[in-house]
Amino acid sequence: MNDDELHPDTVLAHGGTQAATTGHVTPPIAMSTTFGRDRDQGLIVGGDYIRDASPSYKDVERALIKLEGGTSALLFASGMAAATAIFSNLAPGDHVVIPSAMYWGLRKWVLAFGARWNVEVSVVDAWDPANLRAAVRPGKTKLVWIETPANPTWEVTDVAESAAIAHGCGAVLGVDSTAATPLFTRPLDLGADIVMHSATKYLNGHSDVLAGILVTRQSSELWDRIAVHRHDSGAVLGPFDAWLLLRGLRTLRVRVERQSATALELARWLEQQPAISRVRYPGLPSHPQYEIARRQMSGGFGGMMSIQLRGGKEAALRVASRLEVFLRATSLGGTESLVEHRATAEGQGSMAPPDLLRLSIGLEHIDDLRRDLERALV
Repeated sequence: MNDDELHPDTVLAHGGTQAATTGHVTPPIAMSTTFGRDRDQGLIVGGDYIRDASPSYKDVERALIKLEGGTSALLFASGMAAATAIFSNLAPGDHVVIPSAMYWGLRKWVLAFGARWNVEVSVVDAWDPANLRAAVRPGKTKLVWIETPANPTWEVTDVAESAAIAHGCGAVLGVDSTAATPLFTRPLDLGADIVMHSATKYLNGHSDVLAGILVTRQSSELWDRIAVHRHDSGAVLGPFDAWLLLRGLRTLRVRVERQSATALELARWLEQQPAISRVRYPGLPSHPQYEIARRQMSGGFGGMMSIQLRGGKEAALRVASRLEVFLRATSLGGTESLVEHRATAEGQGSMAPPDLLRLSIGLEHIDDLRRDLERALV
């Protein structure tokens, strides 16, 4: 049975079908940094140096191509390395559109990059397609970037509508789909050109790997430049990290389905708590883009949510300090539940509401998480 016939879950469980080709049940770690040539100077394994030719990358990339329905994938040393590789291949004078709600580290980098390299950047509330239409400039806008659901306020942006707007002005649509995972949203099927994941998060799922990945719907001049950029810049991860990422991918389905189910039940309960003024979770009918989320996200709404406290910043910090099962830490998508006061974590210039706590729901029993929150909210 070839890869095209296999369900994505089977590809994941088998570690990118490695066993079928090598006999290894657990994929091996290829640690060599250099590869030999035969007597005629031909490459024996297809690559001569580890930089972006490590055999350890291929199974991860193959699995993500299958998961996202793309044609090619590129593994990077981090989510930032993956995302910035796209923006770095724009030319001076180009125009890009980014959302106001997105990962703050990337937004900060894009604005600085634009100012330094004469790339004009428009920041809009991308969840409203009218804002995207007003922002794009036919012939000048080269990239429209969206994040859905958007960290840390979890707005949901219509990928298909965004793709139509981007393509209508001759631009590429890139989507950060880290929070949704390819199991709940497949942006390429909805018209996106490139999808990005911070693989550090759900794809790895164990809080022990830094990685990023891009998947493209089809080959393009931009994609070719990104591939050259990765090779020349060396923005790649080591073979052991690639192996850890593949190990995490093998349990992606069971992890995120459990996290999503727990998150939905917790979100419904949190909406009833008097100390909370708002629960931001795409799976709640109260979410402003709930209908888009229902249409665009299949099988679940993810494990991320944010809550806002009636007592403002002081109340949010007090609740975070009282939690015992939730760990106070940055990042998301691991087996452990995390809480973070985003305005504090992001620092000066943060757009996160000061009364907001971001919750990453892990694999603990829901009764323990609910009891932890109940005690902290008193």
